[in-house]
Amino acid sequence: MLDPLLQILDPTVGIVLLFCGAVAWARRPKSRVGVLLVAAGGCWFLGSLWSAAVFLHRGPLVHLHLSYPTGRIRRTLTVVTVVAAYVVAVVEGLVESPWLTLGLAVLVAAAAIDVFTRTSGKARKAGGPALAAALAFAGVLALSSANLLLDWDADRPVLLTYDLTICAVAIVLTADLLWGRWTDATVADLVTQLGGHADTIGLQGELQRALGDPTLTVGYWVAEVGGYVDDAGRILDVGGDNGRAVTTVEDNEPVAVLVHDPAVLDDQALVDGATSALRLAVTNVRMQAQVRARVGELAAARRRIVEAADAQRRALESELAAGAERRLDSVARFLDEVHERVGETDRAALGEVRAELRGAQDELREFAQGIRPSLLGPGGLEAALPVLAARGTVPVHMDIAVGRLPPAIESAVYFVCAEGFTNIAKHSAAGQVWVTLRVDAGDVVARVADDGIGGADPQGLGLRGLADRVEALGGSLGVGNGIAGGTVLEARIPVEAPR
Repeated sequence: MLDPLLQILDPTVGIVLLFCGAVAWARRPKSRVGVLLVAAGGCWFLGSLWSAAVFLHRGPLVHLHLSYPTGRIRRTLTVVTVVAAYVVAVVEGLVESPWLTLGLAVLVAAAAIDVFTRTSGKARKAGGPALAAALAFAGVLALSSANLLLDWDADRPVLLTYDLTICAVAIVLTADLLWGRWTDATVADLVTQLGGHADTIGLQGELQRALGDPTLTVGYWVAEVGGYVDDAGRILDVGGDNGRAVTTVEDNEPVAVLVHDPAVLDDQALVDGATSALRLAVTNVRMQAQVRARVGELAAARRRIVEAADAQRRALESELAAGAERRLDSVARFLDEVHERVGETDRAALGEVRAELRGAQDELREFAQGIRPSLLGPGGLEAALPVLAARGTVPVHMDIAVGRLPPAIESAVYFVCAEGFTNIAKHSAAGQVWVTLRVDAGDVVARVADDGIGGADPQGLGLRGLADRVEALGGSLGVGNGIAGGTVLEARIPVEAPR
């Protein structure tokens, strides 16, 4: 015969679950806590009428403990635990399996601790009651399993403890929900989520989840159009009376607007917190956009400086070729003619003049080559790099898979290779050099590798100057060691200027 106290307590538990669920559902309709409590109460009474459903209430209760206060589950471990709770509840009603119940108890405790430890601040404070409730429920599940596995024969105390724990958990979570600490937790979580966005994409979804309104639309103020636009850039009509509520977000000027279900306003504290979080997020996005714009303007200015300087070098190289070099060549030809007509004594003196003239010509050509290699003009890198490589003493293998490039980029690539060859000749003791030029995803990539001893200093004067030139064009210069030793110098430069 069933204990009289348990006869009274058993329906009381179901009534408590239904009452708490109804109150929570009415007062916090956006939270699923009320729905889960009502579901647990319904399953409780169903179990009283049908023995196979006696444990069905455990599924909604585990779901409640691990998803409080919103009723929504996100983490993988939590999803697995909730699914397992529903499955075990069905199996236990058909076949007595205390080991399954014990495993579920361990899983519930682990998932609850995982949820709690991954929150912080107000969210963790609000998560305290949920953690206590989950651990208490896991404890009575483990207690009921131990009673069967260890033959304690303590059915009455275990059932009393089980029923009283469920009542206490339902009352505590409902009271905590009505006190509103879950609102602080939701807002804190929302601030964290919105703060990680570098743009406005995704803000609407976060607000829909936080406010429990999948129809919510966010509009962002654009002064140029004098109105609000949505994520897709469409102008948002916020003036029509279509049964929707409009909440504006301002910060001395319009920032954004929320168009939502009027029921959202039932929890004004949550709405206020959400609008504050959105205001901070949009302000943060605007600041980041301004910083990116300034960085982009600076990068564009640096690129223009390099391109202008390269244009000046080309002009100077042309002037030298058309002016000083041509005149020196004319003088050289004149001296050659005079050399044939003078005597032996004058020829000796004239030879010294011709030697000085050749030295001046060589120095002028080297100077012009340093300004901008003359071969880059007519033939580009395919013509200039083999000539550059031929001047060294180390064999160079070339794989050039690029055509003509903008002059500033061709100059930068040329000087990257020239600096690489110079360092290899001076410091690497290399036996071979490999040069690769290709276009990759809109960037020209120049790679100079050797099989020497490695150890190039990226902060050396020559490499540092090259890095500045490459970075001014929007690219990057890397110095590292090869897989089989040696040094790898790689420059990556966008072919087109970034917008």
